[in-house]
Amino acid sequence: MGKDEPDLSGAAGGARWKPVLGLSDEPAAPVDWREWAGKAVAGTVFAQPEPEQLIEITVIIPARDEQDCLSACLQSLVSQSEEIFELGKDWELVVVDDHSSDRTAEIARSFAGVSVLEAGKLEPGWTGKANAIWTAATHARGRWLLFTDADTIHEPGNLRRAMHEAERHKAGMLSYSPRQIVSGLAQRSLMPLVFCELALAYPPAKVSDPNQRIAAANGQFLLVEREAYRRLGGHASVSDRVLEDVELAYLAKRRRVGLQFRYADDAVATRMYRTTAAMIEGWTKNLALLFDNTLALSLWRALDFLLLFGLPMLAVELWNARLGAHSLEWLGAGWLLAALWLRTLFRFYARAAKSNFPFVDCALSPLGLPLFVVLLYRSWFQHRILKQVSWKGRSYKA
Repeated sequence: MGKDEPDLSGAAGGARWKPVLGLSDEPAAPVDWREWAGKAVAGTVFAQPEPEQLIEITVIIPARDEQDCLSACLQSLVSQSEEIFELGKDWELVVVDDHSSDRTAEIARSFAGVSVLEAGKLEPGWTGKANAIWTAATHARGRWLLFTDADTIHEPGNLRRAMHEAERHKAGMLSYSPRQIVSGLAQRSLMPLVFCELALAYPPAKVSDPNQRIAAANGQFLLVEREAYRRLGGHASVSDRVLEDVELAYLAKRRRVGLQFRYADDAVATRMYRTTAAMIEGWTKNLALLFDNTLALSLWRALDFLLLFGLPMLAVELWNARLGAHSLEWLGAGWLLAALWLRTLFRFYARAAKSNFPFVDCALSPLGLPLFVVLLYRSWFQHRILKQVSWKGRSYKA
């Protein structure tokens, strides 16, 4: 094999690479070796020899200071164990404690059948989440690997259904966008704005179309077939990426392992942020990476705010104007502004509805526009000017 091509042989005794599910009958097209330098090579992801009999799935949860939500997540997963899908026999559940300062590890150990690992030392060039996942992924025994967050709650039976869905679509990677659980005015008004923009920027139908270049995935639920994960190089290939899930999705598209992505309120829910401060930090970290022109988007949303709240005020002023002979003309101008406002309102809520949030949250979303504008600018500034973002007590180069 040429020096510019990664070795795609199997991990067990150099066995010949075998296609699985949506993978093509031949290894991926050669890639620049510099992409792989210092990182895991496809075919050498797993640290131990391949077992003779793989179990169905390995569920991996990276957790850092998640004592407030981990218990509900684990309960929703452990309860899926049944006679034909027994935890510890047919599948495994691994929590990776990413050097938490709270009771995260203790809570994980309180669940029977759950394995708890401590994340390896965080080396330069790695994010904490990628490092924690890699700690467990290299020893995974599952034919499928599910990477899911500690703040998720899984519907009964969703693990088996997700595997069947991926197999039905012949996809090596399946990702769900969960139903979002929000509380408080800040979250309920802001989150629909973010998610409607995401729905427009990353339409699931286009993401799932192999002929479209657009790619997306949500790390809150990311299911990857074992051989597909091997071909992607695992999380080591995106070790320094703040949005490692989206980067893996782009790799999946380029290396044609088959990508499926959809909104899945029937499968999983999540409460991304438990405080407003965490929400501000999280979206500051992510927004500039998710949208192509963050500054332009912030200006458009600022204009939305001015039109939604400024037009009715101006119309009322015109209706109340006492301008003698010209009062009818000003009254007509007021109705024209009112019509323009209704058109703006309809366009705004048509966008907000794409967020898949409840009606009341969408109705409140205009109130979140100022915060959304500030976060878009803040994210742009930290990524483009400061070139540094922070998350959960750690700083990363942007």
